Amino acid sequence: MTRSPKPKPTKTAPRAWQRMLSGRRLDLLDPSPLDVEMEDIAHGLARVARWNGQTRGEHIFSVAQHVLLVEALARAKAPRLDARGRLAVLLHDAPEYVVGDMISPFKAVIGDSYKAVEHRLLAAIHLRFGLPAKLPADLTALIKAADRNAAWLEATRLAGFADDEARKFFGAPPKYSAALIRDYLTPWPADTAETRLVERVETLLRVGGPAKHTSQI
Repeated sequence: MTRSPKPKPTKTAPRAWQRMLSGRRLDLLDPSPLDVEMEDIAHGLARVARWNGQTRGEHIFSVAQHVLLVEALARAKAPRLDARGRLAVLLHDAPEYVVGDMISPFKAVIGDSYKAVEHRLLAAIHLRFGLPAKLPADLTALIKAADRNAAWLEATRLAGFADDEARKFFGAPPKYSAALIRDYLTPWPADTAETRLVERVETLLRVGGPAKHTSQI
């Protein structure tokens, strides 16, 4: 009797979700806003190092602290920006609580595949907090400008860049005060960064009103 060939074992699809401390499972291929929790975002971002950890100080300079710095710079640039716009600034790097903070040179190496994942995650995060999946062009431009200003300050104050070198990569230095340097450029412990980010988001959600951005830049 001829034996039937043994069926080939089926390959298990690779896991594409991450389990969060909240208990949520966030699917990177099809992220749902229902699986996005602020406590997970803040916990993760407070433990992700900017500049691959190559910064001065007792603690890492976290992405959580970075986004608070960017929001402070955006407020200085656009004092009339509404609470929803400020919330969008705070969340601009939120996907990094899942994918980490890849330095720009590495992003350039891996190309569009990283961007596609990042964009899907950011759209889900925006929807979770009542923001449009795609932000208005004026707000996007403000976020990019404030982000570059923050990078210049971090590069020169924490990451060992000379002023001229930082200008080459991040543009002209921003206007800043001694208070801003004191408050945002000394790396915080992770718990401090996590708490301050949650508190700032909660404040903006309380005063944000309708979940619709109107240009006030």
